[in-house]
Amino acid sequence: MRIALDAMGGDRGLTPAIEGGLQAAREFGTEIALVGRQPEIEQELARHDLSGVKVSMVHASEVIEMDEEPGAAAHAKRDSSIVVGIHMVKSGEAAAFVSAGNSGAILAAAQLYLGRLPGVRRSALGTVYPTLHGRCFVLDVGATTDCKPEYLFQFGVMGSAYATGVLQMSRPRVGILSTGEEEGKGSLLVKEAYQLLKASPLNFIGNIEGKDVPEQLADVVVTDGFTGNVFIKTSEGVANLLIQVMEREIKRRPQAVLGALLARGALKATKASLDYADYGGAARLGVNGIAIVAHGRSSAKAIKSAIRVAKQAVDSDIIGTINKGVQ
Repeated sequence: MRIALDAMGGDRGLTPAIEGGLQAAREFGTEIALVGRQPEIEQELARHDLSGVKVSMVHASEVIEMDEEPGAAAHAKRDSSIVVGIHMVKSGEAAAFVSAGNSGAILAAAQLYLGRLPGVRRSALGTVYPTLHGRCFVLDVGATTDCKPEYLFQFGVMGSAYATGVLQMSRPRVGILSTGEEEGKGSLLVKEAYQLLKASPLNFIGNIEGKDVPEQLADVVVTDGFTGNVFIKTSEGVANLLIQVMEREIKRRPQAVLGALLARGALKATKASLDYADYGGAARLGVNGIAIVAHGRSSAKAIKSAIRVAKQAVDSDIIGTINKGVQ
């Protein structure tokens, strides 16, 4: 399996992308095609031991910067690492594409050059969300902000396929994010989508409130891209707030420092369970190819995890499963 990796994407430069790519190549046995400016990639690769690693380079002369307008950049910069990587998936030169670059540009390029799968009305961006009991899958988190009921229904189909194939969940429970758990609660969009999901063969459990997502009352949480994006980013902010407040308050109390030392293992495990680096990237579902969007601040570990997610999506034939589900 060959996976294209955007070597130029991310806030931290080439180093974490290439380190993560090499780690993934060793651990997963995949070939990693590093896409970007070849002289810069070669310079970074010279610092690493490449024995026993399947790695290649694909030159792309342009880079889409984080502050560029996504759609315009995806159109104009045809030789950017993002567009070249997406075209590798389209042509079959790569089984999947992974990037920590401009997320909007990745979404735009995937939509523009891969196109939607037959029957898919709108694509969605889905991400793994840590819970008390493991993890769930939330979509859409930013790809389609203005939705119709049939879009949310298809998000449920795609999310269920992803949870089954990639997250290896058996008959995942699908819920729709709403303002109350009772049927009839929520916006007109939610109410109409509820009926479509209820009549489907999915394991639909009804409405789920935001406070219940961390409890994992549903394995797949369906929502529109605007609501999902706000939900995810608020959750990230709250998680960071809790960690920082805890650290600050412990330092203010000498006796608490001793307690923290005794509980160091538990605190470290708690922080690790909330670390996005373990969960890989967000998947663009509904397009005719696999594109994984990693966090802009991705470390080498996060890049490796994103490549693992891409490999799992290929191995489970997520494209074929979604294609069947929406017909």
